[in-house]
Amino acid sequence: METKLYTDRHVELVERCKLGERKAQYELYSQYSRAMFNVCMRMLNHEGEAEDVLQEAFVDAFTHIHQFRQQSTFGAWLKQIVVNKAINQLRSRKMQWVDVDEWLLTGEEVASAEENHEWQEDQTFEVARIRRCLELLPAGYRVVLTLYLFEGYDHEEIGEVLGISETTSRTQYMRAKRKLLEVMKTH
Repeated sequence: METKLYTDRHVELVERCKLGERKAQYELYSQYSRAMFNVCMRMLNHEGEAEDVLQEAFVDAFTHIHQFRQQSTFGAWLKQIVVNKAINQLRSRKMQWVDVDEWLLTGEEVASAEENHEWQEDQTFEVARIRRCLELLPAGYRVVLTLYLFEGYDHEEIGEVLGISETTSRTQYMRAKRKLLEVMKTH
């Protein structure tokens, strides 16, 4: 079976990075840092941890750039590093998978979220509302939803990455979707 090489618009920058050129590293960082930070935030829901994971991911990427074989785009390769780093960070928190029935918002959390809630009808508000509600989900739910909906992983891949079965990934996804809809009704 022949390995397919992808056309990557950053081939020249990657080659310059392989030669140790700092300016090329900065250019790649500038191109990808915002998107990769967003991936970290969706998974970790903590700005400081997201910044740390992002920095570690870029350091790893540039340290091991000679291992990049252009079997995908640089962005896809980098995203995999970022996702793995974020998952490792979650594991270091000793994240626990919780049952939907075990997690309920306290009255104080609901009141706090309602105080900050501004009702608008435009799409920008809806995206922000969904993000806020997503942040209220337990980490296990949030991670599976993020990997499946935003990062495009399938349940088999999620299972491998998180060390859970494909069935558990599917179950967590279904419960997370249901819980997100419940949270959105109150926010």
